[in-house]
Amino acid sequence: MARDLAIDLGTANTLVYSRGRGIVLNEPTVIALNSRTQDVLAMGRDAWQMIGRTPGYIVAVRPLRKGAITDFEITQRMIRLLLERAGVSRFNRPRVLICVPSAITEVERRAVEEAARGAGANGAYLIDQPMAAAIGAGLPVHEPLGNMIVDVGGGTSETAVISLGGIVALEAIRVGSFDIDAAIQTYVRREYGIAIGERTAEEIKVAIGSAWPLEEEIKAEVRGRDLMSGLPKTVILAPEEVRGAIEEQVGAIVDSVVKCLGAAPPELAQDLITQGIHLVGGGGMLRGLDRRLAEETALPVHLVDAPLECVVLGAGKCLEEFDAVKDLFM
Repeated sequence: MARDLAIDLGTANTLVYSRGRGIVLNEPTVIALNSRTQDVLAMGRDAWQMIGRTPGYIVAVRPLRKGAITDFEITQRMIRLLLERAGVSRFNRPRVLICVPSAITEVERRAVEEAARGAGANGAYLIDQPMAAAIGAGLPVHEPLGNMIVDVGGGTSETAVISLGGIVALEAIRVGSFDIDAAIQTYVRREYGIAIGERTAEEIKVAIGSAWPLEEEIKAEVRGRDLMSGLPKTVILAPEEVRGAIEEQVGAIVDSVVKCLGAAPPELAQDLITQGIHLVGGGGMLRGLDRRLAEETALPVHLVDAPLECVVLGAGKCLEEFDAVKDLFM
């Protein structure tokens, strides 16, 4: 008996939930290829370790950018490898429920479905990430009550107001954690003349990045390559510098939340005063983002218990009650 699978095909990380077993896979959405032979050398964490450290003919790529498929063939190969790791074979073809950003186009949706079927799925179904996140956060999505979810992912940030099993107001922008990392890279290059890789930028964001001033702030030592001499160089970065560097991206995310609130029906907007905003996704873990949103919207903001796993856990709940919640699928 093939176990149904739910896949959160995130720009940063891919999570796989197996019906009856829970989360069976949590790996970075990266695949390493030999560009000469097109052979897959590694996937997930092993491929992520190779970013910025490979010879010229080995490329570590992210097949999803800004929540969209940038390379259809590589994405299909990646989904096939994911299904193999989750125990899918030619004789064991499960139904697959894939969480996708609500911002993707009809063409991109079809590409995801075809990639899943081509990779060995018996049937491919899609669900909006904000809806899956709301279910994963335990919100009463089927009640006539306003529930607001803010999902800050690697390539997209989505804000949705959900009521009666549907999305009532939606604001999706193609700005996410990777854009914040890129802003840090640009700042260090411009201000200090040092080139750093995307992994180093992410480490800086995790160590001292914030969207709001914190009570205790520490500085971080950053090592990179001096653009003038080409030699390794170390500089000290302060949290307020990083805050200034990422202000444009954080501001865009906050503005999209405010815009979504403005599009919500007045009756549901009233509910949000008591229900508050629920923050999910890896980008939602940026320190001070909950405080910044609370200040800008004058609403309570809650970071959910498992922000990284919330979307796939919601899709997993849908798998467990597949026929009862079919109307939620695209």
